[in-house]
Amino acid sequence: MSDQKAGPAGGGAAHEPAVTPLTEAEQKALEEKFDSEVRFRPLSTPVLIASSTALFVLACFHYYTAGFGILQQTTHRGIHLAFTLGLVFAVFSLSGRAQSDPGRSTLLSPLGLPLLDWAFMIGGVVSAMYVPWVFDTLSMRVGNPSPVDVAMGTILILTLLEATRRAMGWPLPVIAILFMAYAYFGQSMPGILVHPGASWASLVNHLYLTSQGIYGTALGVIATYVFHFVLFGVLATRIGLGQLFIDLASALAGRYAGGPAKVSVLSSAMLGSISGSSIANTVTTGSLTIPAMIRIGYKRHFAAAVEAASSTGGQITPPVMGAVAFLMIEYLEVPLTTILTAALVPAFMHFFGVLVQVHMEAKRLGLRGLSKEELPDAWKVFKANWLTIVPLIVLVAILLSGRTPYSAAFWGITASIGVMAVQNLMSRGLADGIKGTAIDIWDGFILGAKYSLSVTVAAALVGVVIGVVTLTGVGFKIVFLVTSTAGGWAESVAPLIPFEMMTPATLTLLFTLMMTAVVCILMGCGIPTTANYLIMIAIAAPILGALGVEPLVAHFFVFYYGVLADVTPPVALAAYAAAGIAGANAFKAGNTAFRLSMGKALVPFVFVFSPSLLLVTQGFTWPLFILALSGAMLGITALSAAFSGYLTQPLRAWERALLAVAALLFVAPDLVTTLVAAAICLPVVIRGVIGGRAAAA
Repeated sequence: MSDQKAGPAGGGAAHEPAVTPLTEAEQKALEEKFDSEVRFRPLSTPVLIASSTALFVLACFHYYTAGFGILQQTTHRGIHLAFTLGLVFAVFSLSGRAQSDPGRSTLLSPLGLPLLDWAFMIGGVVSAMYVPWVFDTLSMRVGNPSPVDVAMGTILILTLLEATRRAMGWPLPVIAILFMAYAYFGQSMPGILVHPGASWASLVNHLYLTSQGIYGTALGVIATYVFHFVLFGVLATRIGLGQLFIDLASALAGRYAGGPAKVSVLSSAMLGSISGSSIANTVTTGSLTIPAMIRIGYKRHFAAAVEAASSTGGQITPPVMGAVAFLMIEYLEVPLTTILTAALVPAFMHFFGVLVQVHMEAKRLGLRGLSKEELPDAWKVFKANWLTIVPLIVLVAILLSGRTPYSAAFWGITASIGVMAVQNLMSRGLADGIKGTAIDIWDGFILGAKYSLSVTVAAALVGVVIGVVTLTGVGFKIVFLVTSTAGGWAESVAPLIPFEMMTPATLTLLFTLMMTAVVCILMGCGIPTTANYLIMIAIAAPILGALGVEPLVAHFFVFYYGVLADVTPPVALAAYAAAGIAGANAFKAGNTAFRLSMGKALVPFVFVFSPSLLLVTQGFTWPLFILALSGAMLGITALSAAFSGYLTQPLRAWERALLAVAALLFVAPDLVTTLVAAAICLPVVIRGVIGGRAAAA
């Protein structure tokens, strides 16, 4: 479908059919189309009852342990993994599609599922619980596994590969298989990658019986923290918190030029605080904001790109940050408050970058804001729905108090249940209110547990990758290869840099960052953010550490570039989902969404060279922070103007080129380069001021 043309008044072209908000069923179908993690297949009644009960029990187990104490580490992880593997083969079909063939299921098994699924289900549950079951005697066999140990480990690895393939597709299982092949065929590897190799028994021993593999930190964080926050997000959305965010964003930002686009940015930022899914965020807010953007005159692909770029920001927005915040506290061994504080400014910079670009696009096209009649009243919205924000306040307050994240999630979930009960009792009366609350808790717990399945199997399989890295030492070899390559490039380029503006060491770091960024984006094209982050901190973060980058900074860098994959063609799933709503060209929407996300692309380089931007790093000073922040904001503004062709008036080609050069200099956290960038921008600014005065006269 061709893009909509906008006239001076921002009206849409008459030949373009209107885009109407999606119904709930259409939203669900669109989310399933682009997000394999929610493609749950229809089930026969007996299987549906059994799986729903198991999902509810799993959610209750985590809710109880969050409030009253986590079990012994391996036991807790084993129970969580066993439930998950049993349920994955119930709710995800062999083909990975939402629709399965009921005739085939009935033919192969009278129990409502194919016999193969029952075999995987039983094998997964038994092999996952085997390690916790024999844990007391395991210490005597680690390093010398018994045949039963090897058999159980083999079953679990095969089951994890198939479970992850069903829930997420082929990319992560293929990576895990390649890493295991590297461990097994180590003697046949070329050059520096050669190693003695590991027998299958020793490989299974390391991956299955130790805490360095499947039962490692990745699975532990999912079972201890992430599940609870996924459940909180589902319940908070169910009581209307997400809708409150959208209504408040409309009331606050809708009146300004290009209002619906600014509503999209603001609502996605707020919704991202409780949702870690780019695609879910895109579909939820985009079903309302994208039609409104097109209606006032934004082009279809641009409207889709705005929503996709804004929604991916949810994964970097505190306090949930797409679950990565909780992985960081385990791997970095720092308080959660440190992670959340460090995330504040980079998250702001992302949304600032998108907001600046949609504003300039609106001014360039002469688009209006929404009228008063089209906008909700902020006070009335808040007065009617203020209760829905209480759980989030409770959650954040307990997090900031220094208590454990799972304790905060417990009280946040409890507060959500309390609000749910109040809403039902007030609207339905006592008897129906109690019944309605029970149904809402049942449905919310089941849905929250369902959403956790894919991330659990992914984390467990990532444990295989991490286990191979620790077993073979390949991480150190990759560090050497990358740093030596970057160093060679730096030596070649350094003589070409005028005035010795960058030393060979700085150039080496720059080239290493560029290579790392590309790998993170490529890995993220087929792997969810959480799994991408886990793999990259095992492989890429040590590379940056070898060049003197602080661990916190290195982790944030690989995390931010992994998130960019959701808006980076050819696999920009969030952008494609938004394009489906807008009726736009998907690839064009993806390219535009990547451009709109340039704040997320530029800022990581800023905080590597000036860690003060993260507020909590070593050597933080306010002057350095202010210099880095102002430079980043000016750089994003300059680059936005260069892309959109508008600052205070339409820009000429030479002005756009100057602003693009100045933008790159602005983000370099150095006073001299900042002043040089300002001088480059000066002719453009002067012409804009003169032109503005002439237009006013």
